[in-house]
Amino acid sequence: MPVSVVIPCYRSARTLPELLTRLVPVLRAMSVPYEVILVVDGGPDDTWETAAELARGHDHVRALRMSRNYGQHNALVAGVREARHDVVVTMDDDLQHPPEQIPLLLAALEGDRLDLVYGVSHREEHGFLRSLASRSIKAAMAGALGVGAARSISAFRAFRTRLRDGFEDLSGPHVSVDVALSWSTTRVGSVRVHMDKRGDGRSNYTVPLLVRHAMTMLLGYSTAPLRAASYLGFLVGLVGLVLGGLVLWRFVTGDTTVAGFTTLATMVALFSSAQLMSVGLLGEYVGRIHGNGMGRPVYVVSERAGPPAGSALPGRPVEVSVPVHAGVGTGPDER
Repeated sequence: MPVSVVIPCYRSARTLPELLTRLVPVLRAMSVPYEVILVVDGGPDDTWETAAELARGHDHVRALRMSRNYGQHNALVAGVREARHDVVVTMDDDLQHPPEQIPLLLAALEGDRLDLVYGVSHREEHGFLRSLASRSIKAAMAGALGVGAARSISAFRAFRTRLRDGFEDLSGPHVSVDVALSWSTTRVGSVRVHMDKRGDGRSNYTVPLLVRHAMTMLLGYSTAPLRAASYLGFLVGLVGLVLGGLVLWRFVTGDTTVAGFTTLATMVALFSSAQLMSVGLLGEYVGRIHGNGMGRPVYVVSERAGPPAGSALPGRPVEVSVPVHAGVGTGPDER
């Protein structure tokens, strides 16, 4: 199975050389055509210079530079659309995903006749709060988004490149590769792999960022929040009906007070809360529809390094490839 390895890169100038030093021999030992695609997703350091140098020093390594920081999943989409081999392997740039474990993913993919395989660590890689947030997001994906293998989702994955046909029309700034892959297949599995500690720095996926990512998936790929707003409105209506019946009963029995402020204030607060929450959810959906309608790109490629893409499939119209030479494009890099 010819393999394309896609690696989103952000602040990884120190880890990329070691990663390539370990990755290339593993791919060569498999005796199949291969390529490595380094997608540099912006960043304040010299990650692009390092990736470009590595691409110029290896015949099977290419580097793409995003015009700004779009996010890990957007960078993955860019790399997946550039892949020209039958299988895509995605992995992190921080040495947590050992290249030596790639054959395990490919063996499970071929041996079990699957379309998508996730590499799941034998043990938790992060602290309690980070792991709890990650497990909660996966549970939400399984329940609200209908992603059957959500609890096994990992950034270390291997899938058949043809699955990208299922999300070729994906557009807008909010993307999730795992949700998009779930649109194309249900033949999903997982394999236990060994994962190392992060080679340098700290993970950018903090708990607040994971929560924001969860909201992006829920509001971008599911109508569950809208249904929840409907259920909330129904529940508040029942509470209001009970309170109304209580007030009427006290009126009939003569056990009433002149003011009635407490009951009125409670009912107004409940109904106002339900209405504001519903309006807020509708506003989020309308805002995202408006954002997608504005034509905001998934990513923009500003520079390339390494051998030409050859037979790589072209991206969607939202992908804009700007030549490296000066005088073409929208101006200097704003980073």
